[in-house]
Amino acid sequence: MLKNSTILLTGGTGSFGSIFVPMTLSKYNPKKIIIYSRDEMKQWEMAQKYQNDNRVKFLIGDVRDKEHLSRSLIGVDYIIHAAATKIVPTAEYNPLECVKTNINGAANLIDASIDQGVKKIIALSTDKASNPINLYGATKLASDKLFIAANAYPSNVSGLFSVVRYGNVMGSRGSIIPFFLSLKNSKEFPITDPNMTRFMISLNQAVEIVWKAFEEMKGGEIYVKKIPSIKITDIACAINPRIKQKIIGIRPGEKIHEQMIGIEDAPHTYEFDDYYKILPAIYDWHLDPLRNKHGKKVPDNFIYSSDKNHDWMSVSNLRQWIAKNEEKIGKF
Repeated sequence: MLKNSTILLTGGTGSFGSIFVPMTLSKYNPKKIIIYSRDEMKQWEMAQKYQNDNRVKFLIGDVRDKEHLSRSLIGVDYIIHAAATKIVPTAEYNPLECVKTNINGAANLIDASIDQGVKKIIALSTDKASNPINLYGATKLASDKLFIAANAYPSNVSGLFSVVRYGNVMGSRGSIIPFFLSLKNSKEFPITDPNMTRFMISLNQAVEIVWKAFEEMKGGEIYVKKIPSIKITDIACAINPRIKQKIIGIRPGEKIHEQMIGIEDAPHTYEFDDYYKILPAIYDWHLDPLRNKHGKKVPDNFIYSSDKNHDWMSVSNLRQWIAKNEEKIGKF
């Protein structure tokens, strides 16, 4: 489907784009991948890797600028929306900036996509959008709702919109693994709460679930990849078990445990081999057999949270992953 197509990736110089671009070029050989973002230095650095590949193009732009965004979508077949203000404490202290990017930017992209006849649009979301307690999660929940409701437009004038939701990307810039690695020779690791757990996903897994969504989406679904959980204290132990762990208390907007599917979503959620699919409750779309596609209905009391997960990453498995990826950690 993506073969010989034109794909635009908002926020394309971030963690997801660093892996999506080479994996998609190799697997699908698209006609063009457009990296749309507002950081010119990150674009310049990324462009050095693809200076001999004319399939990769770069556009400076901001999803807040609807007019420029709309012009940039001319001729685009597929979009992955990765642009976001996503650092939880940053959002708490700069709420309006977070709203402008995560909500207004999403609305701009939806309108521009419809106006330019884009076929399929996938928005990347987060576990923090399920039962949110922080502003980042609240804005991403609002964004998810916008993308789902966008499918109400007639099919002859609008493409399809779906969402992919996942947890913490292992080793990405600003995440806990590179942070703890930077402290591996210090006197102590700062631990917000000894019971805290998080979902962990590799970028390869994130790309693969996006491909899956593009292949089968009918519009309005939220795809949730099955991924392991880990305790924050185990991450510290995996990096250096001899360092003292100092409890410092949780930061503004943080949860003890993250959640990707809440009990409120359970009546419309179906299980597949390696992912879940939350079907939209509006317009009775959850009754559509094409959206279900032979999934198994989860129990009505089902919750998919990082503390009640069946799949856990061990300290030894994390050590092996770090050893294998150490040169790349914190650089994507």
